Amino acid sequence: MTSRVGVSVMGGALLLYILATVWLAVMFFAVGTPVSIGMGIALIVLAPIGAWALIRELLFGFAADRLGRTLDAEGGMPEAPDELMPSGRLRREDVEPLVAQYSEAVDAAPQDWRRHYRLGVVFDAAGQRKDARASIREAIRLSRARA
Repeated sequence: MTSRVGVSVMGGALLLYILATVWLAVMFFAVGTPVSIGMGIALIVLAPIGAWALIRELLFGFAADRLGRTLDAEGGMPEAPDELMPSGRLRREDVEPLVAQYSEAVDAAPQDWRRHYRLGVVFDAAGQRKDARASIREAIRLSRARA
């Protein structure tokens, strides 16, 4: 539930940001100097790019959350090793065997979104965020292709 509150706060902050950016751009245009017009154009261009990036991340988060809840309800989430680091991440000696195990599962059934999602969870627990996001993004893509 706290993540939903965070998303709501970020959405509200985005709306305020866009409104303030448009207002500032109008004010810059009103000044009429070449520099102020350039600043106004920059604000008009950069605000939608920032909004697009945030919306894209929110959609990724919602889709990943939906798949995670589905997989958890099915009892298919990866089992955590008995010992984790205080941060909740995997110990170094546990990373390679788990990543290899879940990578082999993905190689055995590359069209199964559940296997990609599990691999993403393992990558995330290992601290490999880039690989985790790529694997979960593939799981989202595959789940949509099957729907």
